[in-house]
Amino acid sequence: MSTTTLTRAATLTVGVSLTGTLLGLGRDLLLAQLFGADGGTDAFLVAWTVPETAFVLVLEGAMALIMIPAFSRALAQRSDVREVVAATLPRIAALLVALSAAVAAGAPLLVRAVAPGLADYHLAVTCTRLTAITVLTFGLAGYLSAALRAHHVFGAPAALTLVYNAGIVALMVMLHGRFGVVSAALGVAVGSLFMVLVQVPGFLRRVGLPRRWRSGGPVLTIGVVVPVVVYTLTRQAQVFVERFVGSELPAGTISYLNYAQKIGQIPMLIALLVCAVTFPTLARNVAAGEVEKARLRVETDLRTVTALILVSAAFLISYAHPIVAALLQHGAFTGADTAATATILRVYAAGVLGHALVGVLARPFYTGGQRTWFPVGAMAAGLGVTAVLAWLGTPLAGAPAIAAANGAGISVTALMLLFGLRRRVLAISVTAIAGAAGRLAVVAALACAAGLLVAPLLTGIAALLQAATGGLVVLTTFLVLARLAGFPEVTAVAPALSRRIRHGR
Repeated sequence: MSTTTLTRAATLTVGVSLTGTLLGLGRDLLLAQLFGADGGTDAFLVAWTVPETAFVLVLEGAMALIMIPAFSRALAQRSDVREVVAATLPRIAALLVALSAAVAAGAPLLVRAVAPGLADYHLAVTCTRLTAITVLTFGLAGYLSAALRAHHVFGAPAALTLVYNAGIVALMVMLHGRFGVVSAALGVAVGSLFMVLVQVPGFLRRVGLPRRWRSGGPVLTIGVVVPVVVYTLTRQAQVFVERFVGSELPAGTISYLNYAQKIGQIPMLIALLVCAVTFPTLARNVAAGEVEKARLRVETDLRTVTALILVSAAFLISYAHPIVAALLQHGAFTGADTAATATILRVYAAGVLGHALVGVLARPFYTGGQRTWFPVGAMAAGLGVTAVLAWLGTPLAGAPAIAAANGAGISVTALMLLFGLRRRVLAISVTAIAGAAGRLAVVAALACAAGLLVAPLLTGIAALLQAATGGLVVLTTFLVLARLAGFPEVTAVAPALSRRIRHGR
């Protein structure tokens, strides 16, 4: 895939996915406006653990990390991709149906396990049973997405979050008066079905159904599948820790953590879209034995993601309160809710880089379709750090301690993956990457300081205007300092972003 084609694909993916992400933000704003932050929203967010986990496990995890390399290898070897479909889809579909049914049946136990101190247990069980279908629908959506992305088709996969969030918003708007927060759970179920339907035409056109169906095959050996599943579950377990510990704090705490996390993850999601486009190319490079190209691809992704995340973190830290107020302080969401969420957001923003780097660094371990447990060990170590620090810090600092523990744990995982990648998979230059990240961190810190200095001058104007003006100050300072210092990591990214803005994409 040429550089020009990659750029076009990235632009399309960023444009469509950003629209879906913004609609997801609108979904959260609507949730806050309609229901505020109380025991009811806590109950829904505990049920939300199911689609969150399913998204990471089967859509971003197993289907992306196993099936994209499998389809890419078939294409690189000029094999019939439909043979891969015949060997894998029947078994995957049967497993997803069984898992989805098990989640629905085990909803009472699941709610007790995730949030033992939850105030509205029965509401959480109802919502969990409704969202259980996402195990099936996300899995099928991830499978179709992997096939299309391996064929360098990115439009329909990029639209997944768009149609998903459209379903949730539509059901909340239409049914909130009758069903309350349960309308959001119904929307999750409907939106997840849309994720499958939007990809079916492209899949049938570019891949097609096999002439003969057969079960099994080397792609789905236990040795390949189990490490990926355990890795993605361990990664998602950070959310389990947050909600487990947060359920013992006052009602609304889980909601504050969720709102802060959703805002903080927006820049991470945008940055990782670059990797979503480059991963099929990386898998083909590995399959073809083009190790040097694969190494350069990973190093470029790491520098790009680091630059995008650090400038975003500087903005979130310096203008957390007006950002939250502008986005969430409407309807049932009060000023006290804004203050609590903004405090958590500042802490959470400091750890977003770790989350983004893990997303980049874990992928190369699975490009060759080989069994590897190293990412599992790295994630388990980070999860242990998160659990211990959350348990120790919550009595002293409350919800912000949970956010701090999250950032510390995922940063430990990122460092382990960085050094493990160097030793086990690709000979990337850890020194060069660390040096670039360190220099960019200094620039981001100065940009954050500039934002904090300007913030008092903006007091008294509308929150949205404060956030917009502050964001311009932080971004301008970051880009000017980076250019003066001659950082290629930023000077290469900034023009590309400017072109996308000028062309409205």
